[in-house]
Amino acid sequence: MEALIPVINKLQDVFNTIGADVIQLPQIVVLGTQSSGKSSVIESLVGRSFLPRGTGIVTRRPLVLQLVYSPKDDRENRNAENGTLDVEEWATFLHDKHRIFRNFDDVRREIEKETERMAGGNKGICPEPINLKIFSPKVVNLTLIDLPGITKVPVGDQPEDIESQIRQLVLKYICNPNSIILAVVTANTDMATSESLKFSKDVDPDGRRTLAVVTKLDLMDAGTDAIEILCGRVIPVKLGIIGVVNRSQQDIINNKTIEEALKDESMFLQRKYPTLANRNGTPYLAKTLNRLLMHHIRDCLPELKTRVNVMISQYQTLLNSYGEDVSDKSQTLLRIIMKFASSYCSTIEGTARNIETTALCGGARICYVFHVLFKEALDGIHPLGGLTKMDILTAIRNATGPRPALFVPEVSFELLVKRQIRRLEDPSLRCVELVHREMQEIVQHCGTEVHHEMLRFPKLYERIVDTVTQLLRKRLPTTNSMVKNLVAIELAYINTKHPDFNKEAALVSSLLKSTDIDNMKHSRKNGTLANASNTSVTPVGVNKMVNNKEELLGIVEQSNKEQSQNHWLLSNLLPQGRTDSSSTTENSPVRTRDGAKSPASMQGSDVINNIEDWQQKNSPQQKAVNLLSEVPSQTNNNRKLSEREQRDCDVIERLIKSYFFIVRKSIQDSVPKAVMHFLVNFVRDNLQSELVTHLYKTDQAEALLNESEHIAVRRKETSDMLEALTQAGNIISEIRETHMW
Repeated sequence: MEALIPVINKLQDVFNTIGADVIQLPQIVVLGTQSSGKSSVIESLVGRSFLPRGTGIVTRRPLVLQLVYSPKDDRENRNAENGTLDVEEWATFLHDKHRIFRNFDDVRREIEKETERMAGGNKGICPEPINLKIFSPKVVNLTLIDLPGITKVPVGDQPEDIESQIRQLVLKYICNPNSIILAVVTANTDMATSESLKFSKDVDPDGRRTLAVVTKLDLMDAGTDAIEILCGRVIPVKLGIIGVVNRSQQDIINNKTIEEALKDESMFLQRKYPTLANRNGTPYLAKTLNRLLMHHIRDCLPELKTRVNVMISQYQTLLNSYGEDVSDKSQTLLRIIMKFASSYCSTIEGTARNIETTALCGGARICYVFHVLFKEALDGIHPLGGLTKMDILTAIRNATGPRPALFVPEVSFELLVKRQIRRLEDPSLRCVELVHREMQEIVQHCGTEVHHEMLRFPKLYERIVDTVTQLLRKRLPTTNSMVKNLVAIELAYINTKHPDFNKEAALVSSLLKSTDIDNMKHSRKNGTLANASNTSVTPVGVNKMVNNKEELLGIVEQSNKEQSQNHWLLSNLLPQGRTDSSSTTENSPVRTRDGAKSPASMQGSDVINNIEDWQQKNSPQQKAVNLLSEVPSQTNNNRKLSEREQRDCDVIERLIKSYFFIVRKSIQDSVPKAVMHFLVNFVRDNLQSELVTHLYKTDQAEALLNESEHIAVRRKETSDMLEALTQAGNIISEIRETHMW
């Protein structure tokens, strides 16, 4: 059991050497308010005055104090090299381990100097500890940590948040589950208001690792005693409560020795608390702390051993990831290039070792672009998007020129469907852009091994990224050109004989035929009714004027076929309804009263010219000439389409939809294939040769394989930690299980 505390001290030395606190070692943390007697308790345990003294806050840095029992025949710690064979007591500091302090006044001055060096000359504190080791035949093996006194109000040059700083520092040490809390309270104050006990209760509610020390027993008011406190009836603490008597400030001024103070303490306890004298006092406190620490170490050691072994494995893996020093830079450069190219290709193919489970990466993202983003973009393009009925009607009219169309012109269909097919080009080029970006992002997801290599050689990483970027950029115009050609191919030839489109065209043709037949039947029916009505309608009045020349020609032609009807028409066209019936025959020209020929006896232009002359002479008054209006620059989108126009627009719309869906399906299939061939597969197949050409065959291997300072520092820290953990594992392994009981 006695060998356990030296083991912990050795472990403390090992980890203090590298300045790491990764292992929570068993230790005793001394906690108390300012002027509660913490320093006096520690000096009494050591038997020497070596701590700074004064008013206000004196301890401004944590002091890790290791007490090592070293008798005269101790050959492990005493040797001739450091001149400690004949020295009774001496001390060493971790920051100056080769210097031996035989005078404890020098120890005090060194503590003060180190405190000011790190915490400054004001009253501020610093969390960096001072490590002090004292060898003496008068001490028991202990590891103590003296913390700054708990304070509430900043004084002097102390910062405003001094209370918060001290609280955080105290909690850092007492939260360690392997630490024993030595809570120092004064006997002349109410223990219920003790700050040290309050801190202890916060982190150790059950009090299983808290030991209370009641100081200044000799300063209690007359007529009072600390029996209730020392017996644990006021504040129960499971590890016990021990009372001590400190040296007063006057005793320190008078240079009262520790030995004299211990004698006076023993006499006071025998006189004031005779029944409790053997369970109180500084010597009993030292033995109790030694015993508690040994048992605590025994309980913590198995877990500590497991923790050290696990950390050895972790740091060994971390050190391996940083790699060893490069001996053959040319071979190393080639190995990294091949590893990167292999990792890049496997990330695209989905055969990488470490497959992501939280997000898509590599080739899966390219697949997502093809079959989700690109598909959604194409599906979002409506076949008739941007086309109105009047746009279609205008295209039909423009395709017919000056001649009215009897049928829907095919040119208008091609014109409009090409306009819609061109809209597929933008999402296709956007698809290429997204895949190009994903190919660039794959550089960042090439695996953990390559990632560490890239961190280790930042210049090489930059060159690799540049090479991949240039290769992708070089393939981008070729891929875009191919995608544009795919759309141009569709525009070059509108295949109306396409099997899928032919069915739709045949269906439209049959619908048109049936519609024409219905229209013809309807027209014939309406024509018969019109002829019947013409025979029974009331004749047109004499004063009604005929203004339409074409209508007149139609009347003349009709009159040649139906003379009886012509006679009725001519009689109504003559002024005042008069005719010379006696001179009128079937074969002789009809003349009016003034000798002019009647319209019935004239042919063609003669009829028109004479009728106009006749109208001018017989019109009651001359009418104004009606001028033609200007051709509109834009079509009227608000007017209602005729039945014929509506039918033509519906036909074109249906054909555009049918052919557009065919082309969109083709583009949706061919664009991903083109991108894979001209961009993805080309880069995958030529990446390694491209990297070798631009990197390996140059004389820049020396510059490319210069390590970053960050990696070099991390490797050194990891190597030191691994060495310390290995040494700690060896120290723990030296302890046999029988020594722990």
